[in-house]
Amino acid sequence: MDHGPPPLFNQGVSARARLAFFSFLAIALIIVDARVQALDTVRAGVAVVLYPVQRLLLLPRQAASAAGEYITTMAGLVGENERLRREAVERALLVQRAAALEVENDRLRRLLGAGESAAAPTRLARVLYESRDVFSRKLVLDQGQQAGVRPGQPVIDERGVVGQITRVFPLTSELSLLTDREQSIAVQLLRTGQRGVVFGDGRGLELRFMPVNVDIQEGDQAVTSGIDGLYPPGLAVGTVTRVQRTDKERFAYIALQPAAGIGERVYLLVLAIDPQAQPPRPAEDRRSEPRRGARR
Repeated sequence: MDHGPPPLFNQGVSARARLAFFSFLAIALIIVDARVQALDTVRAGVAVVLYPVQRLLLLPRQAASAAGEYITTMAGLVGENERLRREAVERALLVQRAAALEVENDRLRRLLGAGESAAAPTRLARVLYESRDVFSRKLVLDQGQQAGVRPGQPVIDERGVVGQITRVFPLTSELSLLTDREQSIAVQLLRTGQRGVVFGDGRGLELRFMPVNVDIQEGDQAVTSGIDGLYPPGLAVGTVTRVQRTDKERFAYIALQPAAGIGERVYLLVLAIDPQAQPPRPAEDRRSEPRRGARR
């Protein structure tokens, strides 16, 4: 039968002794490691063993950092793409405007050249809008009575005759296009010198009252003859595109394509010609008149 002391009173080595022993051991290990570096191998082995644990413990931090970088990168890319798209649209608009300005400047240069060759004072006018009347071909210009525009004055572009001023207001004027059904113009064919009158048919031009056997071919150029005293001679009117002859008809059907950009131009030239002036009569008519004092 065991008669030893109970476990409560069996304390063994005291706490102070254990503290002193382990303190001495730690100091000894530090001194040995510092002097001999005998624990480097142990430390390396422990590091190798603990490396997977360290990597595993770092995974949450790395995942959070990667997620933050991904969100930041995506937000930056979205903003950059938005900026690039906006800049691309702005550059496209600038390119389109530059191209439009270049075309408009070229047209204006040719228009000014046409005005110099018109042998008459000209006035630059801008097309504001098209008339509301769907049954006529009319445009409204930004020049009116205050600018000296008068009814009857012809209007041209860099390619030929566009039409005639038919109504004038203080600040604007109404232009009837050459293709309007109420418009007509005296012309002369360049190839043959044949004279005639061209009428608008609503969509194009028609040279009327020409006999069936008239010498006219497709491609013939028609210009103003100048006998009406309104249009200067030599302005392009149109090109013959169709000649139809039938034995049943007295006159040939002759269609023309307008030379000018009918309804396609922004700037036009108004010829400052006095529509009230009497047109000069041909020389043959003056020769046919009896002289004063001559016997009849």
